[in-house]
Amino acid sequence: MDAEELKGRLKSLCLSTMATIYEDEARKAGKLKLSYSDYLAKLVEEEYLARTDRSIAARIAKAKFPFVRTIEEFDFSFQPTLSPQYIKELGTLSFLEKAENVLFLGPPGTGKTHLAVALGVKACMARKRVLFFPVAELLERLSVTRVDRSLPRKLMELSRLDLLILDELGYDTLDRERAHLFYQVVAKRYEKGSIVLTSNKNFEQWDEIFGGDEIVATGILDRLLHYSHAIVINGASYRIKDKVAALRKRAPDQPKEHGT
Repeated sequence: MDAEELKGRLKSLCLSTMATIYEDEARKAGKLKLSYSDYLAKLVEEEYLARTDRSIAARIAKAKFPFVRTIEEFDFSFQPTLSPQYIKELGTLSFLEKAENVLFLGPPGTGKTHLAVALGVKACMARKRVLFFPVAELLERLSVTRVDRSLPRKLMELSRLDLLILDELGYDTLDRERAHLFYQVVAKRYEKGSIVLTSNKNFEQWDEIFGGDEIVATGILDRLLHYSHAIVINGASYRIKDKVAALRKRAPDQPKEHGT
């Protein structure tokens, strides 16, 4: 069997990485005097790693993150009240195994979405099923499903995810329909799967989010907080820190008062 035929056979078996590298690896094996089994093990390892990388990339793409960020990229020095050890412990994904929720609360620009996405990326790397939604977008989609009566199926699909990330709760006040849809999402996942949620409102303000409906707000909070990690970030905004620094550099010296 010549080289081209062998490559064709390997590709037909979906061993594309082996087809690409087997000749180079054969030359390396000859120089290093590797055994046949060691050479084969090297080919299998490279094929496995390539497939793992493709699988992770596919999961990240399917999760629909607005961007890809990692915990390692987070600037903890800018948010000194946030414990790096605590966040890195969450990055081990032990909360997923216990179906616990993670709630990031704080003003805009403090890194809530960065951390939520970073946990989602960790979950994708662990081959978990992850989906990211801005709250407004998810509720809009669910509202539409009421027309074709596919809401129960959509809620079931959301309940089967390993991790559901809900971003930006609190930027808009929800009407009664959307408040109840949000409650159904949370109730379906209660004690079954984890939610990572970001909000710019503290818990005392959540009845405002849900149109003043304290019963719905309490029902949602009870289920989210029962098994949860609630993390409040009260630092400055990342988004404007560079602009503020630039403005300070450009600001002219303040005139001295007369008589000084």
